[in-house]
Amino acid sequence: MQLAQRLNSVTEPQTIKMAKMSRELKAKGINIIDLSLGEPDFKTPDHIIAAATKAMADGFTKYPPVAGFPDLLEAISIKLKRDNNLDYATNEIMVSTGAKQSLDNAVMAIVDPGDEVIIPTPFWVTYASQVQLAGGVVKYISCGIENDFKLKPEQLEAAISSKTKLFMFSSPCNPTGSVYSKEELEGLVAIFKKYPQVVIISDEIYEYINYVGHHVSIAQFDDVKDRVVVINGMSKAYAMTGWRLGYMAGPREIIQACERLQAQSTSGANSITQKAAVVALLSDLAPTYKMVDAFKQRKEYVIGALKKMPGVKCNDPEGAFYAFPDISSFFGKKYGDHVINNDLDMSMYLLNEAHVATVCGSAFGADSCIRLSFATSMTNLMAAMEQMAAAFAQLN
Repeated sequence: MQLAQRLNSVTEPQTIKMAKMSRELKAKGINIIDLSLGEPDFKTPDHIIAAATKAMADGFTKYPPVAGFPDLLEAISIKLKRDNNLDYATNEIMVSTGAKQSLDNAVMAIVDPGDEVIIPTPFWVTYASQVQLAGGVVKYISCGIENDFKLKPEQLEAAISSKTKLFMFSSPCNPTGSVYSKEELEGLVAIFKKYPQVVIISDEIYEYINYVGHHVSIAQFDDVKDRVVVINGMSKAYAMTGWRLGYMAGPREIIQACERLQAQSTSGANSITQKAAVVALLSDLAPTYKMVDAFKQRKEYVIGALKKMPGVKCNDPEGAFYAFPDISSFFGKKYGDHVINNDLDMSMYLLNEAHVATVCGSAFGADSCIRLSFATSMTNLMAAMEQMAAAFAQLN
């Protein structure tokens, strides 16, 4: 069977691949500590579950509007004004089946074949594949650990060309946990002002998982707001990963285009989830902040443990729930039949020898690193750090 050529540019995400391998080893009776997936280990708050139950009882089990129920669009508008000081009308907002679909809708609506899309690395694994499926050309900008994996204005300006159509980034960042400050975003905005043809996709799904202060969106800058698409969703802040609801806010022209695209793919997002999301967005955020407090404690433990391991270099993430250590000092070393030539070798070594599942950094555009999630229990994290330290110590 001859499949479409576009599939040649798409591979299974390493995050999903490592999670699958972990499950296979667990099925064989091996005790694997899975740090590969970014999924809060907390239960969805009770008031959100109750709202979903009520929605079903009230009959919200039919097809919803493609862009989302009006009360949910209004709730998102209120949230954006309340938490981000952003003014968006409901016709400048739409919801999708997860933030990933919101991202894909935006890319497909903006990028034509041959258009250049700038993506700072490290980046979330799906960005590049989405651009390639749209026929775009990815232009990566490497951002090293020495600058906390953040893009400098001069790097951005050097990368922009006459073919540049789109810029994609996340803050807080997956996989590094880096958070752009207002001053750092101002530096990027000063460059974008010179190039009005460049649209900006700002992935803010980790907005509330912030350990250093209030979230700052690049859409807060009037000079670029009319070409910023803000992406967010319910999965991380509300422990609603399986509920599958994301949303986007941006220029009405782009939102209308995304609605046309979605109408021909999935149509509207889950009706029951939408009704639960209204309650989540408008309710007290105490459960969210309780989760963030737990993530912060875990972060401090994991980063402290990693920094004590000889040969490991690590930044201190200011948001999200990932550590992204540089393990390149181990390249060329070995233990038994394990030879560590690259980041993938290291992830496989840790999986098979330490029984800890991580994700190779090359999946995120940084082949000197690995990513591990601390969105799991402290008991798991303590065991994982002990087993990783022992595995690193064996390499020579």
